Amino acid sequence: MISLTLYTTAGCHLCELAEDILSLAQANYDLSIKHTEIGDDDDLVGRYGIRIPVIKFPDGSELGWPFELSDIESKLIPL
Repeated sequence: MISLTLYTTAGCHLCELAEDILSLAQANYDLSIKHTEIGDDDDLVGRYGIRIPVIKFPDGSELGWPFELSDIESKLIPL
């Protein structure tokens, strides 16, 4: 299983789109997705506040919006 973190916040329509894309990725890959609310942590707001949604991969790399399914898959293939 590949564990991903999705940095998100409430009311973010782009985050909802990202969740839809990640759901499509889950159909092809064994993924565990941890949703992390940035609004609960000032450090996360500072780091991701204007970049969300952001996906963090097990190797520590990140993929910020905008992204498509193919972008996620290209990061998963080497894992």
